[in-house]
Amino acid sequence: MPKLVAALKCLAAMAVFCLPFLLAGPAAAAPSKAETEAQFKTWLDRDLWPEAKAKGVSRTVFDKAFSGVTLNWKLPDLVPPGTRPKTPKKQAQAEFGSPGKYFNAKTMGAVTRGGQARHSQYGGLLKRIDKQYGVPGAIVLAIWGRESGFGAVKIPYDAFEVLGTKAFMATRKEMFRGQLLAALEIVQKNYIDTGSMKSSWAGAMGQPQFMPTSYLEHAVDFDGDGKRDIWNSVPDTLASIANYLRLHGWQRGRDWGFEVIVPAGLTCALEGPDQGLKIADWARMGITRVNGKPFPANELAGEGYLLMPAGRHGPAFIATPNFYVLKDYNMSDLYALFIGHVGDRIAYGAGDFKGAWGNVGTMYRSDIAAMQRALQAKGYDVGKADGLPGFKTRRSIGDWQARHGQAATCFPEKSMIGAIR
Repeated sequence: MPKLVAALKCLAAMAVFCLPFLLAGPAAAAPSKAETEAQFKTWLDRDLWPEAKAKGVSRTVFDKAFSGVTLNWKLPDLVPPGTRPKTPKKQAQAEFGSPGKYFNAKTMGAVTRGGQARHSQYGGLLKRIDKQYGVPGAIVLAIWGRESGFGAVKIPYDAFEVLGTKAFMATRKEMFRGQLLAALEIVQKNYIDTGSMKSSWAGAMGQPQFMPTSYLEHAVDFDGDGKRDIWNSVPDTLASIANYLRLHGWQRGRDWGFEVIVPAGLTCALEGPDQGLKIADWARMGITRVNGKPFPANELAGEGYLLMPAGRHGPAFIATPNFYVLKDYNMSDLYALFIGHVGDRIAYGAGDFKGAWGNVGTMYRSDIAAMQRALQAKGYDVGKADGLPGFKTRRSIGDWQARHGQAATCFPEKSMIGAIR
């Protein structure tokens, strides 16, 4: 009898649990594109407008910015109302190869030649910018060339269409909402008109590819016409790039770094911006410049950092704090190295890297991530176990190799797959 009572209670509980789902009927279909467009217009008026108004944006500016703007369904990472984010494709089979692939000879050559031509064309302008912001013209030109092909790359999108779409239904809506409000602030303050607000598919604007918040902080009017025009004005574009670097800590009079030779007996595990030494100390440890020249006298007392993007399989560098200012522009060691190296080519006619980018073999990111997790389990700080070997992963690998009687290369090796236990 108790078993029967218990069974009846169980059935009753199941009925109570299931009843709401039975009454609810089939799941509602996601709204159509036309319905979503209508929701977008409502969202602009009832959600975004009150916040824009509170930030000082006029209704005239708001309406002009969104006049004719519709959702751009071709943009990536969209999550329309009534749908769920798509499950990201697994990175298990994504490949990771030599960092040397980043330094495509054709791209580097084009930026170098274009920079050298413009170094002569805008020599006076670059000197004035260097005097005011303390950033060498060759570095500014390298960024300009890398970001927009010296202004030749077409920037096709309406910034309000891109940012509006992403603020309404992207995977990072809140981030893009902040950028959209900043874009409205730009036109409210008459820095530029709405018709000139062209961006990339990600919302980066103008020839320096600033996001709107970065524009507000860094863009300057260097040609004196009352506009901060990073779309059409070369003086505004170049000065804005220099101002960005200055505000991020560029040290006037210092280089970005030097390609060096690291003695075989010196561990590559000394790499990283958290293991800085005076450049004079690196020299005393036997590190020399590849061109045979001594480190500049004005650099010897300054801090420097060992940088080995491919471990012992590629060139090595002593980077200065200015290298990490360049990294702030794009959050990539390889980007910063590209800019610094091409800057040297533009300014001094420097040649290619002296150290060769070795063929480390292509590996799956999942294999590298497994190495990282195994090292973490042993107490190593590898940064993120994301399958990308940053400096913390590289030096952890070097330490592990040395402790196991191997030659430290400070870079993932195919032979290490499954070996770290």
